[in-house]
Amino acid sequence: MTANDSSSSATSPSIDDPPSDGHGADSERSGNAYEYVELLGDRCPKAARLPPLPTAYLLGQDRDLLAPLRFLDPDGAVEALAESATPMTDRTALAEALRVANDAYGHPRAEELARKLADPRTRVVVTGQQPGLWGGPLMTLSKAVAAVRWAQALENAGVPAVAVFWVATEDHDFAESSRVSFIAPTGPETLDLGEDPDPLLPVGMRTFGPPLVSAMERAEELLGSGAAEGIQTARAFYRPNARFGEAFSRLMVKIFADRAPLFLDAMLPELKQAQAPYLERLVEARAELDAAYADRDARIQDRGHPLQVTPQPGLSPLFLLHSTQDEIGDHVQRRRIEWRADEHFGLRGSEGTWSVTELLSTIRDNPSTVSPGVLARPALQDAVLGSTLLVLGPGELSYLAQAAPGYEALGIEPPWVTLRPQSMILDTRSSSWLQELGLPLTELLDSTPEEIVARRFSEDPVGPVREEIDRALATLREQVLMIDQTLEKPWKKTQDQVHRGLEIFGGKVRNAVANRHGVWLRRAEKLHQMLRPAGSLQERKISTLFFYARYGDALARSFLEDLDLDPRKLSVIHP
Repeated sequence: MTANDSSSSATSPSIDDPPSDGHGADSERSGNAYEYVELLGDRCPKAARLPPLPTAYLLGQDRDLLAPLRFLDPDGAVEALAESATPMTDRTALAEALRVANDAYGHPRAEELARKLADPRTRVVVTGQQPGLWGGPLMTLSKAVAAVRWAQALENAGVPAVAVFWVATEDHDFAESSRVSFIAPTGPETLDLGEDPDPLLPVGMRTFGPPLVSAMERAEELLGSGAAEGIQTARAFYRPNARFGEAFSRLMVKIFADRAPLFLDAMLPELKQAQAPYLERLVEARAELDAAYADRDARIQDRGHPLQVTPQPGLSPLFLLHSTQDEIGDHVQRRRIEWRADEHFGLRGSEGTWSVTELLSTIRDNPSTVSPGVLARPALQDAVLGSTLLVLGPGELSYLAQAAPGYEALGIEPPWVTLRPQSMILDTRSSSWLQELGLPLTELLDSTPEEIVARRFSEDPVGPVREEIDRALATLREQVLMIDQTLEKPWKKTQDQVHRGLEIFGGKVRNAVANRHGVWLRRAEKLHQMLRPAGSLQERKISTLFFYARYGDALARSFLEDLDLDPRKLSVIHP
């Protein structure tokens, strides 16, 4: 682990600038103990280790598995991006639609950024996530910050750039979008919207419904009276009749203010229209694409890496919105398209067969009904946006090699790819505790609270002193008995008195140590609840709203200033 006096990112978003002053693990940064934790090498905490493929890419290994995509080296990254070819993509209609949508979200620079996006010379930095409840987990904020910072780094290098956040409203994983955790006095507490009322319905077509009311009330209890402004903001955007994508985008724009990226709803009609020709191409190239997926999977496994997405021969990487009816009423479901014999297709888990010609007509006439899965989404996204850089999380990067054949099928210029920065928030109190413990953050991340305290306070301060006194008393006995043998009894009395005094004093010390252990055990437990809630890294578990309610505008500001873009480091942020 390394700490620095000041963050280079505070003055420049480039990851190539060296820290202003490097020190050892015990040095301070602006009054706080830590700036980042290394994610590679022996000093990387087990809890923060990356999956196999992202680790390999960062070590310069197996990058050919990503082809035609290119993994961005952390060193010299901005120069590589600036020198790469500009994908010439017509984004005029999409940019105008984003201007209107982001203006409705309250984006103060919607018109400026949309105008920049419409310019074919502008580089686009893309990231995205499902529209999680109250902004989703903290890692969502890190992704958005990273996209903004990379775009700013290109701007600083004289290259026009804009950041776009893909709001994955077409996904139907209700659980992932409808639950988050807060840190409660007794540990992390998960708040959710209950059971999925309509499985397979995209989250972008849902409203929060009545369960939001009780979830918001509990959130308010956990956040406390000091978070009134954050609660008021959440209530303004998250209402029972509001939709997931809109509420998420409005909250994120509020958090970022004029540094916000453009938010792109995956169900935006203009986006679906722009995707249509590429969706057709994926359907027409289905046989070749299926073979290419299988070949890529085999190559990944031959290198000894696990597959993130289970191979499913005969299943397309596309979904179709399908209407069903039961005794309750009509339902819209997002179902996987299956290729059938004789130029036909069906829907997984549903009866019926249709011709591929009908599917192509549906794409041309009503593209909003067809959506990509994880293996097709990256290529479709980058085809429409003409992306220069794609910022992904460890899980996404783990399956990107499997999705790479989609770029070749669409014949588009592939973007660079980087791993999103990872982060955690350390408040002033936690920093103080760590300094008093003299404990490396890496040790805290890998140890239980009990292990931490046991290692820190295992010494017995009285025992060694008693041994020294006993040796001195023994020497004294020999000396005094040489003077007068009758001094044996007084010496023994003195020894007993010393032992009794040490025993009484030792008892007081042991009580003090026990009390001190209790205090530090509770502190270690609090640190664990904050940094590794329920065994997960903080950024993967705790809600963005939890931190925004505590820190307000300082949350985004501190991330924008201090988040290290180097994916080999886990940044520790002090709002």
